[in-house]
Amino acid sequence: MLIAVGVLHSAALAPLPPLSDTLALGAAAPAGSSGAIIHYGWLRGCGSAAFALGLVLSGQVIGHFGIVVIVWLNAALLAAAAPMALGVPQLLATGGDVRATPSQVRGVGVLLRLPLYLKMVLLAMLILGSHAMHDSFAMIRWSRAGISPGTSGILWSLSVAAEVVVFLLVGRPLIDRIGPAGAAMLSAGAGVVRWAVMAETAWLPAVAAIEPLHGLTFALLHLTCMRLLAQCVPRHLEATALTIYGTVGIGIATALLTLACGPIFERFGAHGFWAMAALCAAALPLTLTLREPMAGSR
Repeated sequence: MLIAVGVLHSAALAPLPPLSDTLALGAAAPAGSSGAIIHYGWLRGCGSAAFALGLVLSGQVIGHFGIVVIVWLNAALLAAAAPMALGVPQLLATGGDVRATPSQVRGVGVLLRLPLYLKMVLLAMLILGSHAMHDSFAMIRWSRAGISPGTSGILWSLSVAAEVVVFLLVGRPLIDRIGPAGAAMLSAGAGVVRWAVMAETAWLPAVAAIEPLHGLTFALLHLTCMRLLAQCVPRHLEATALTIYGTVGIGIATALLTLACGPIFERFGAHGFWAMAALCAAALPLTLTLREPMAGSR
């Protein structure tokens, strides 16, 4: 029964990330513009900050009322979000282009013929998918090393804080300076370092030093992918492109790697993180092939 409810709940919420990202990309300033009111990273950073705030507040509430309260909190927040959705604007393609949207099958076919988009999805599968072992077994790894749950919570907060900093402040200027290829290479390299350290030590200062790399291994790569997507995907296919990116590049890859991480961690323990480092290393050559499309080629 719990699995059935969980599947229905996830299915109902699944459209929200790609749709909200589509709205954010449509409302944000294009890459390279100056004097803009908002940028995509600012919007995404606010979401990450809200996530971190929710973690802190929910932990306090659970401490007072028990674990069941999270169901009511979730319901209350969704109920508050529902009327707000009525105020979401309908964003049309620039230039007044209101042609009929192609069918889903045709739209997917168009996306699969975009080499830059395919490279972006593959990069997400390798680098973002490499987080599977950390998300599933980091707490076990730290607990076995004698790190308390409270300290583990602080370590998690370091990674989320770094994510917020990259989304709000660092990410866009960094990508402007080194380009998407350089940013993706930095993300992959940071992943190699992060998982290699996780594989070899749980010394608290070392773990505290690498957890903020999450800002590079996740946030910077996500911003890079969003910039490439906005440049190479036709506007009317952005929602479909984001859905494929989210479900295939992140969701399916993470799910399959999570299943694989169980036997790997059982057999090799923390050294299984070397497999995650290998995924990021495999992404490095691919980053060298990223090229931003010429202006107006979209």
